[in-house]
Amino acid sequence: MITASMVKELRIRTGAGMMDCKKALVECDGDVEKAIEDLRKKGASSVAKRAGRTAREGVIASYIHPGDKLGVLVEVNCETDFVARTEAFREFARNIAMQVAAADPLVVRRDEISEEMLEKEKNIYRESAQNEGKPEHILDRIVEGRLQKYYQEVCLLEQAFVKDVDKTIQEVLTEISASLGENVGIKRFARFRLGEEE
Repeated sequence: MITASMVKELRIRTGAGMMDCKKALVECDGDVEKAIEDLRKKGASSVAKRAGRTAREGVIASYIHPGDKLGVLVEVNCETDFVARTEAFREFARNIAMQVAAADPLVVRRDEISEEMLEKEKNIYRESAQNEGKPEHILDRIVEGRLQKYYQEVCLLEQAFVKDVDKTIQEVLTEISASLGENVGIKRFARFRLGEEE
């Protein structure tokens, strides 16, 4: 039998709606862990459906590092003003600002890196592998592997989340989108360090 306390626990753990939680518990014969997995799968697929919807509302969040020598502004968007005012959305935006301060990404997503910059990186990796005496026939694979690592360092969405390194920012973004029921996106950021040249 599905009890109200089971539904409540599932809601707290997933952020899903009450009816969705009850349905997931019924489908999973009251197994809370299976229901969580089921809701996460459904949430991820519904996020994918929402991705095309326009997100023009949102907030500009800021983070000033203790000592006042490093600051970040980040624009995080959602579809409605209602969601933009929720604590969960605002906390997510603050966490993204803190991520930018801590991890110093260059861009939000990999398609924002110029071809010129990518070619420069590829040439560095190829030359470095050659200097290490790597065989010619595996150079392309080595360059590709190092390029993936580069993306994880400089692309905000591909970085490990500073508050939970087992998740990427993209995964955290997908989770918040699923729990809020709206398309959520990170549009841009600016990072300022005192005395830094532009």
